[in-house]
Amino acid sequence: MPDDWRRALAVVAHPDDLEYGCSAAVAAWTDGGREVVYVLATRGEAGIDTIDPATCGPLREREQRASAAVVGVSEVEFLDHRDGVVEYGPALRRDIAAAIRRHRPELVITLNHRDTWGGVAWNTPDHVAVGRATLDAAGDAGNRWIFPELAEQGLEPWDGVRWVAVAGSSSPTHAVDATPGMERAVRSLLEHRAYIEVLTDQDPEEYCRTFLTANAQAAAPRFGGRPAVAFEVFSR
Repeated sequence: MPDDWRRALAVVAHPDDLEYGCSAAVAAWTDGGREVVYVLATRGEAGIDTIDPATCGPLREREQRASAAVVGVSEVEFLDHRDGVVEYGPALRRDIAAAIRRHRPELVITLNHRDTWGGVAWNTPDHVAVGRATLDAAGDAGNRWIFPELAEQGLEPWDGVRWVAVAGSSSPTHAVDATPGMERAVRSLLEHRAYIEVLTDQDPEEYCRTFLTANAQAAAPRFGGRPAVAFEVFSR
């Protein structure tokens, strides 16, 4: 995985997406003195059937902020697109490009933007829309003639994104050793307790640990036998 960078921006659709996808890597990066900022398209307000969106959104926002803090991320932004019906298009690209211009990252991180998870399970429309828009917005952010209104708002073009790394890809090209950050990754995912408790009857901590360690072990054969957080990295 490239390591000659200081600032990363992670852009995903929902609270918990990063915790399921790559928080062990984030923990290792922040331990090394790098800055990581989270941007979420929604507040996950449609994610829990038994809690109405007006109550669920603030709850999941609180859980996300607590979850991010566990792995050393202090800045979490929400773009306030509607959970479940995020649309790929200029509005989403503009919001993400604006975030890239604000934070000026060298590395941008997102989640699987393809239709399926490895051809086995169908992906959600929100993941597809946000992942695809993030890949496009990495270029939009550097072009002053795309979304010129951003410059008028004081957000000058930023063409410094060098890589976009996609977590959860079925075609990974790079990886980060998961071992140093795994315990914090488990605790970080566990902060989404309200969501997890309606998702499974399993003990929440056991569920988090089993899920994350299994994913890291599954990546190990491709990356020197070590448990890993895998990414598909696109250079720019």
